[in-house]
Amino acid sequence: MSTTHALLGVLAARGISHGYELKREHDRRLLGVKPLAFGQMYTTLARMLRDGYIAEAEHQRVGGPDRVAYRLTPGGHTELVNWLSQAVPPAAYVSAQLFVKVIVALIATPDEATARSFLATQRAAHLERMRELTKTKTAGGASVTELAVADYLLNHLDADLRWMATTLDRISQLRSEVAA
Repeated sequence: MSTTHALLGVLAARGISHGYELKREHDRRLLGVKPLAFGQMYTTLARMLRDGYIAEAEHQRVGGPDRVAYRLTPGGHTELVNWLSQAVPPAAYVSAQLFVKVIVALIATPDEATARSFLATQRAAHLERMRELTKTKTAGGASVTELAVADYLLNHLDADLRWMATTLDRISQLRSEVAA
């Protein structure tokens, strides 16, 4: 994820904002993304200033150090529009911990029953998370952003479950490959 572009988008939506407000809005709107550390936030803002994507809009002092509010520049708007118009390339490699654990379980466990047990445990964890997300969607009061995040995560969990089912169907074949 490009922190710069995410912050450009948040700033475009909010208008003039202080760094703390941008961080809070980033973390609130991008629920499935790791929250920004304050150090990363201010380093990114400094880089965005340097690159001309944002400009200082105002300074305020409220009982402490100056608070700087930022605004999007025309160059920042252009950069955001260009970034949004480009497709994200499909991942070239699998980096998911789940994938690695399943494959290792298949090659390192002493028998098929142990590998099946691991997959059953993982399946149960996925189903529990799906139930939680479904409650979020059906409880009412969820924002459009929260619904979009829940849908995204549910679809990924569903894909994982389908992959695990296919892997379970092939487990005997996979175990014989490992023995060879």
